[in-house]
Amino acid sequence: MRPLPLPDPGHPPLTGPRRLLLRQARRQAGVLAGATAVSVVGNVAAALLPWQLGRVVDHGLDAGLGRELWLGCAGFAALGMVQVGANVWGHRLEVENWLRAAFAASQQVGHHVTRTGDAVTAELPTGEVVATVATDALRLGEVYAILPRLVGGVAAYLTLTALLLRTSVPLGLLVLLGLPVVVGVLSLLVPALQRRQAAQREATGRLTTLGADTVSGLRILRGIGGEDVFAERYRRQSQVVREAGVRVSQTQSLLDALQTLLPGMFLAVVVWAGARLALAGDITAGQLVSFYGFAAFLTQPLWTASEAIRVVTRAVVGARRIIRVLAVPVAGSDDPVAPAAPPAPGEPLVDEASGVVVRPGRMTALVGADPDETARIALRLGRLGPSAREHVPGPDGAGTADGGRTAGAGDVPLSRVRWGRTLLHELRLAEVRGRVVVAESTPHLFTGRLADELDVRGGAGRDELLAALTTADAQDVLDSVPGGLDGEVEEKGRSLSGGQRQRVALARALLTGAEVLVLVEPTSAVDAHTEARIARRLADARQGATTVVVTASPLVLDVADEVALVDGGRVVATGTHRALVAARDAAGAAYRAVVSRTEDPGQDDPGTTDRTEDRREAARR
Repeated sequence: MRPLPLPDPGHPPLTGPRRLLLRQARRQAGVLAGATAVSVVGNVAAALLPWQLGRVVDHGLDAGLGRELWLGCAGFAALGMVQVGANVWGHRLEVENWLRAAFAASQQVGHHVTRTGDAVTAELPTGEVVATVATDALRLGEVYAILPRLVGGVAAYLTLTALLLRTSVPLGLLVLLGLPVVVGVLSLLVPALQRRQAAQREATGRLTTLGADTVSGLRILRGIGGEDVFAERYRRQSQVVREAGVRVSQTQSLLDALQTLLPGMFLAVVVWAGARLALAGDITAGQLVSFYGFAAFLTQPLWTASEAIRVVTRAVVGARRIIRVLAVPVAGSDDPVAPAAPPAPGEPLVDEASGVVVRPGRMTALVGADPDETARIALRLGRLGPSAREHVPGPDGAGTADGGRTAGAGDVPLSRVRWGRTLLHELRLAEVRGRVVVAESTPHLFTGRLADELDVRGGAGRDELLAALTTADAQDVLDSVPGGLDGEVEEKGRSLSGGQRQRVALARALLTGAEVLVLVEPTSAVDAHTEARIARRLADARQGATTVVVTASPLVLDVADEVALVDGGRVVATGTHRALVAARDAAGAAYRAVVSRTEDPGQDDPGTTDRTEDRREAARR
């Protein structure tokens, strides 16, 4: 048995299910050939048992317990032992074929998904990807388990046909032509079964996604009283899956019934024809016994053929789903053929679409009335924004045929970010990811040791982990996780509060030691006093390092070396937080409106929240 996982799952073709299945067959050709050879031996031995029994009846009983009878019985026993041995080893090899194919497909999907970044979640629901690994990969593996049995059944069928033709041409032709007719009738149900299984598979994927979303957001649903609404959605989707399953079972039950009916009718016809030939004296009594045994044995390859139809049908549906996941482009697939030379450390990072300039060794804050707008700029700085083919509107607002905009004086590619003299999209993505780290506003935590969760790049010592937690004011997490740094973080960090998850994510980002660290709303889920401590410690920890922070918090803005006010996708003012607050022009008024939620800096806004008051108190302290 080959150890799993495989060192290299490879890159399967994505042109269709047929090529995907053939490629996997070639990868495990040795085990597949061995299983097929054993299956052929076992099936032919089983097919010859009735023939040997007929010979014993015709020739071994004439002289009583004589030499002919003993030799005939010995031959019968030998064939039985060959069949038993072949079945034992055949089953072992079939299981190995199934495991290799199924787990290779699972590993291919898992390996691919880890390299797609957020593209896979943008194109496919989570439940679809999960069902691909949990269901479709296993069904694909079933093809390689049943294929040796199918080939062995065909070999036995051809062997029996030759024996029958030697004994009786009409009976041999009946078997030779009748079996394909039975299989052909069963195959008529394949298209309908395939369509209904595909519909059920799609509905099941949607149900899995809905269930995962409901469970992950259960705390929020309870807070807003939305459990009943989502439970009703889940119930409706469950009914859709049930109805699709009923439609599949209708076709499947018809196929199962025909699997029993048609081989039974075929057996009856063969026995009836053989009996008439025996009564007419055209065949002997032993040959009639053999014919009956042959007919009974033929139900096995018939069942295998109909089962193969069902397995291949499900595998084709599953292969299409696997191809759909594998077709999602991996991160860095748009890397240039000849990447540019990496910029030297200390070069400025410039987003030409907005005018944001990130100067080396300084903390730059981005603030705007639309937080999504500033977040998009931050993502572009880490090459996570739209593709270079997308453009902002030109002066005339005219659009191009491909959905973009006509190139004009006002058109700038959205992802045209320059690092020194080099455009960011001209570099290898791995180079950008290694030097620029973007921590988004929604933290994603994984299951595992807290120390491993924090030290994603490896190499950090225990003191460094504790220092990062201190900077993020996340020491309380050590008490919330049993075992501290060696304790286990539950799935998605659900045992932690929203603020704790955000602070752990901030500590994780700090530990990367990135040359350029981009933080999107790193303190949005904490109270004002905690925010003030984080702001001071963050400024100290990143002293002399390039840092970008997207925030509207005065506490964080006050420690930034430079603040850029963004409006309409463009920088309209820059300066320190205090200078912008004190400015008496339109930009100053807009800035004050964003950071204090008031139009008049000398008068508190009646709608100001308690959270803003807490921040002011913390700032005074």
